[in-house]
Amino acid sequence: MKTLIAAAFALSTLATSALAELKAGAKAPDFTAPAFLAGQPFTYKLADALKKGPVVVYFFPAAHTSGCNLEAHLFSDAIDQFKAAKATVIGVTAGNIDELAAFSAETEHCGGKFPVAADPGARIARQYDATLVAKPNWSSRTSYVIAQNGEIAHVYSNLNPNDHVTQTLNAVKALKK
Repeated sequence: MKTLIAAAFALSTLATSALAELKAGAKAPDFTAPAFLAGQPFTYKLADALKKGPVVVYFFPAAHTSGCNLEAHLFSDAIDQFKAAKATVIGVTAGNIDELAAFSAETEHCGGKFPVAADPGARIARQYDATLVAKPNWSSRTSYVIAQNGEIAHVYSNLNPNDHVTQTLNAVKALKK
């Protein structure tokens, strides 16, 4: 029985993120990355985005995988609510980066409503302590709300994609209060 419990624990640990994500109040690491919006390449700069308002940086494991497809679709559906709160959204991934141009344009995913950035080797994800234990060169599913002053206002890390939009949207709205 102890062996079975230990094996179950080991498997659950491999599937989770590092769980050492940056905490609210910390300064968000600045980054520049190759990105796509509606299939078009550009260079994304966090510092430039923060000049316009708060930024939701959501890390996801890989384009064109079931959980990531759902998460991108949920962010796409809610993008007008983020815009109404003066926030922008950027998805960042280290997985399947060769598929990001298509992923950013496909209506069932991002639908051209927000950009996604490539993070080769999970360099950015490591700065944000957002990598998978089982695949350290892949991003975990961790979402950050970064206030306009560059401080992390909210962190939510969960491999289940369902609550990331609600968590980050509520945190963005709380910045206005």
